[in-house]
Amino acid sequence: MKKLYPDAKAALDGLLRNDMLIASGGFGLCGIPERFLEAIMESGVTGLTFASNNAGIDNEGIGKLLRTKQVKKMIASYVGENKEFERQFLSGELEVEFCPQGTLAERMRAGGAGIPGFYTKTGVGTQVAEGKEVKVFDGEEYILERGIFADLSLVKAWKADESGNVVFRKTARNFNVPAATCGKVCVVEVEEVVPVGSLDPDAIHLPGVYVQRMIIGSPYDKKIEFRTVREREAA
Repeated sequence: MKKLYPDAKAALDGLLRNDMLIASGGFGLCGIPERFLEAIMESGVTGLTFASNNAGIDNEGIGKLLRTKQVKKMIASYVGENKEFERQFLSGELEVEFCPQGTLAERMRAGGAGIPGFYTKTGVGTQVAEGKEVKVFDGEEYILERGIFADLSLVKAWKADESGNVVFRKTARNFNVPAATCGKVCVVEVEEVVPVGSLDPDAIHLPGVYVQRMIIGSPYDKKIEFRTVREREAA
C-alpha cells in the first residue's frame, strides 16, 4: 500500500469531519504536526476535541485553530503562553480537561494498547480526581483514568522510509509516539523519506504498522517559543 501523499490536504482527504477527537503530538512548538494543523484549519471542520500536551502558542500550532474557533475542547497538560486559549477558557467558549503530563501520555499509550483504563496515584486529592472512580490498593487511594481512543492521530517526525517506519529527532519524539498509536488512523509528516532498508531497525521509534499516510512537510522553520540569551560581558 502506497503511504506517501503529495501534501497535507491530500493525506487528510476523507478523514476529517466535525466533532472528531484528534490526538496530536508535540511539546510546545517542538515536534508539532504544523502542516496537518494548517490543512485542518483550511478545511473548515469544527467542534474538534484535541488531546495534546498543550495548544501551542497564539497563532502557532493548535493555537491557529483556536483563533478560528474550530476547537471546542482541549485535553491537555500545559496551557500557558496562549492568550487566546486563556480568553476562551475564562469566557466559557472552550471546554478544558486538565490532565497531568505523565497521565496524558499514559492515557494515549493505553488507548494504543487497547487498554480502556488504568489506576494512578497522580491527582489523588486534587481537582483532577473530581468525578473519577477511586480504588484502594495496599491501603492507598488511586484514581481511574480512561484510555484515549482518537479518531485521528497527527504526528511530526524527522525521517521515514517508504513503508512508514519512522524516526524522531531528539526531543521531538515527546508525545508523538503515544499520540500515533491511539488513533484509528495515523498520518505523519516528515522532513525526509528514504528507501526501505535505509534505516537501522534498532533506530526506528514508530513501526510502519501504525502509519497509514504520510507526507514530506519540509522545509520547516524551526520556531523557538522564548529565546533567552545572556548579555555579552565587556571584553
